[in-house]
Amino acid sequence: MRVKIGVYFCNCGGNISGKVDSELVRRALETGCDWAYFKTCELMCSDDGKAYLRGEIAAEKPDRIVIAACSPREHENTFMRVLSGAGMNPYLMQMVNIREQVAWVTPDVRLASLKAAALIKGAVKRVAFHKPLEMKSIEMSPDVMVIGAGPAGLKAALTIAQTGRNVTLVEKRAVIGGQPVLYEEVFPNLQCAPCMLEPMLDEILHGDYAKNIEILTLSEVVELYGFYGNFIAKIRKTPRYADMNQCIGCGECIEVCPVDVKNEFNNGLDSRKAISLSFAGALPNVPFIDMAACLRARGEDCRLCDEACPLGGGIILYDDTEEIVERRMGAVIVAVGASLYDAGLISNLGLGRLPDVYTSFEFERLLSSTGPTSGQLLTRSGRTPRSIAIIHCVGSLDSKHKEYCSGICCQYAFKFNLMVGHKLPDTQIHHLHKELVYPGKEEYFLYKRAKENPNAVFIQYKDIDTLCVTEKENGIMIVNSSIKADMVVLCPAVVPSKDIGKLNETLGTTVDMFGFFEELHATLDPVMAKVRGIYIAGACQSPMSIQQAITQGMATAGYALSGIVGGKRLEIEPITASVDADRCSGCRVCALVCPYKAIGVGQETGKSSVNEVLCEGCGTCVAACPAGAINGNHFTNDAILAEIEGVLACLNQG
Repeated sequence: MRVKIGVYFCNCGGNISGKVDSELVRRALETGCDWAYFKTCELMCSDDGKAYLRGEIAAEKPDRIVIAACSPREHENTFMRVLSGAGMNPYLMQMVNIREQVAWVTPDVRLASLKAAALIKGAVKRVAFHKPLEMKSIEMSPDVMVIGAGPAGLKAALTIAQTGRNVTLVEKRAVIGGQPVLYEEVFPNLQCAPCMLEPMLDEILHGDYAKNIEILTLSEVVELYGFYGNFIAKIRKTPRYADMNQCIGCGECIEVCPVDVKNEFNNGLDSRKAISLSFAGALPNVPFIDMAACLRARGEDCRLCDEACPLGGGIILYDDTEEIVERRMGAVIVAVGASLYDAGLISNLGLGRLPDVYTSFEFERLLSSTGPTSGQLLTRSGRTPRSIAIIHCVGSLDSKHKEYCSGICCQYAFKFNLMVGHKLPDTQIHHLHKELVYPGKEEYFLYKRAKENPNAVFIQYKDIDTLCVTEKENGIMIVNSSIKADMVVLCPAVVPSKDIGKLNETLGTTVDMFGFFEELHATLDPVMAKVRGIYIAGACQSPMSIQQAITQGMATAGYALSGIVGGKRLEIEPITASVDADRCSGCRVCALVCPYKAIGVGQETGKSSVNEVLCEGCGTCVAACPAGAINGNHFTNDAILAEIEGVLACLNQG
C-alpha cells in the first residue's frame, strides 16, 4: 500500500525563500522520491500558517507529513500540536531544518536549493517508516523526600510544605540546620547564622506547615527504587534513646553522665557526655545517647540519666531500637552539603602536628560563643594570640590537590579578619593567598573592610609547597621563614562529603570528575540530576555560599512542585528504547552506558528492560548493544538508513 506523504515548504517570511528556490527544490524531488504533493506556505508557524496546515490535513488526508522550515528546537512541538488538533498522530511528521542548516549558511541559491532538496528527500524516505506512537500516563505521588537538613534542604522542604504537600526530611545528624548553625557570623554582612536561620527552623518545627514535614534525624536513605512520580525509599533510623515528644530539653540528664567523649561538633577540640545535646541552641532540643560510648554498651546497668530526668521515667528510652521505614514520594531532593579537603595531606602546613594550626571550621568553633572556649580566642596553652596567619587556597587551584576555586574561602577569611579585629583589636593578621576572590554585590566591601584593618597584611604566594609552618619557642610558629604566628588558620578547598559516594550509589545518580553530584546540564539545568525526579541543591553539587544554596533549594522545590501535582498524571514521552528479549544476551552493556539509569536487568530472566519513565530516548544503548537487541522508537535503524539513502541519492543526482 502506497503511503501518501505531503511535503510543506515554509518560506519563513523570506528567511528561507530568499536563498532557497522552492520550485527548484520541487523539481529535484521528482526523481526517486515517493511523495504525493509539494506545497509552499509563507509563514507556517503563524496563526494563519497553522490554520492552513490544519485545513490541509483535513482536505488532503495525508498518511505522513514532512515540514521543511526552521529548527525543530523552535517549532517541532508547535506543528506536533497542530497535527494532534487535526486528528493526526503527531509522530507521523518529520521536520527538516532548511533555515539554519541551508539558507543561513549557503549563499549560492542553486546549491542551497539542491542541499535543501537532499535533506527533504531524506526526510520523505524516513517518514515512511514512522509509527503512530502514543503517549502514556501514570499516577504520581505528590509528596517529596529531602535528604539533608542544611539551608538548601530546609528551604526546599518548607517551600514544598507551604503548598500542602507532605515532605519527609532526612538528616543523618541529630540536629537540623547544617553547618551554618555552628557559625557565630556569616559573610558578607557578619549576620549571626543561628539567628538568621531561626525563623525558618521555627517554621519547620512549629509553624503552620510543620504538620506537613516529617523530620527524621539520625537517619539515612539506604535504598531507593521506583521512578519519577513513584519512588519508594527505605530509610534507616538510628535510635535517639530519648522521647522526642515528651522531652523538654532541660539538660539535667547530661550533667550526671560519667562518660566523656570527643565532641565531633567542635571537631574534637573539647569533649561531650555520652548523652548530649549537640551544642547550645541545637534543634530539635532533645538529647541523644551515643550508645557506643555509653556504659550500658559495656554491660553496666547505668541509669543515671534516666534517674535525673525531672519528668520521671519513660523519657529516656534504653530499649529504643534501629528501624527501617519506607516512604513513597514523587521526587527526591538531595542537599547533603560538602566537606573540607584534608589539609593534613599537605604536611608542611603542620595540621595535626602543631597544636595551634587549625582548619577554618575549627577556627569557626573557637570564635563561636557555643564553641569549646565560649567564644574566647585562645591558644591550646590558654594564651591570647598576638599574631594569626590565615593561609588561603589550601589545596585549591593546585594540580596536585584540587584544581578548582571553591569561591567562598576568601570571603570567610575576610570575615575572620573582622571578627578577630572585634575580639582582639591589637592582634596582627597575615593573609597568605594565591588569588583573591570577591564576586557579587556585597562581597567586595567585606574585602575592603578587611584590607583597611591596620593590623592586616596581605601576602601573595605561588605554590602551597613553598610555605612551611615550623614551631619555635613558647608555642610561637614561623610561617615561610619570616612570619611569626601564635595561630595558623588553614582555608581548605571545599570537597564532596565523604558520604556522597555511598548515597550516589544508593540513588543511582552520577558524580562529576570532582566527586560532586553531577547535574543534567551545568548551565541550563544545574539542579537536576541525570535521573529524572532527583534534584540536587547546595554544596553537594558545587562549592557555594549559603545564599546560593538557598537559591538552589528554592529551584529544586519549584521543579518538584511544577512536575508532580496531586491528581495529575505523568505523561511519558513515547520516544524511548525497547528491548527484544529474544535477542538480549544479558551482557549488561546497555545498563552500563545508559546516562539516565533507565535500564535494569531482571534477576530471574537476566534480560535487560527499559524503564520508559526514565528513558530519554538518547539512543546510546541502541548503538552500544552488541546483539542489536535494542530498538529506538521513532529512530529505528530502517528509518535512519532510509534517510541516509535519500540524502545521498539526491546529492548524487545533483
